[in-house]
Amino acid sequence: MLGRLNHVAIAVPDLAAASAIYRDTLGAKLTEAQILPEHGVTVVFIDLGNTKIELLEPLGADSPIAAFLAKNPSGGMHHVCYEVPNILAARDRLKEQGARILGDGEPKIGAHGKPVLFLHPKDFNGTLIELEQA
Repeated sequence: MLGRLNHVAIAVPDLAAASAIYRDTLGAKLTEAQILPEHGVTVVFIDLGNTKIELLEPLGADSPIAAFLAKNPSGGMHHVCYEVPNILAARDRLKEQGARILGDGEPKIGAHGKPVLFLHPKDFNGTLIELEQA
């Protein structure tokens, strides 16, 4: 079911400062910041060729990233995203196996313009999993 690793997401308290570290210290090329109100975040991607790093900053106090940063003030790894060929088939299979889909269980459009779902971290060894349709 799983395809390639699409990205690793890192929650940050200050997107501009985090972007500067990756750009100036590590020499990374970054995308322009994208505001995603439906997900409550502003994101920047770093393309590594075989995968990406996503830097996430909360968009308002009710953002899920704000809650994460309240527990981890300096930031940290938030989730990993795997590609799947068919997100609805993946969702249905996971639900049959007892995995919990976050939200209403219906895919939303993610930062890459493709359908995404999130899986409960308690079902996956404490790791929040994002699935993105390839």
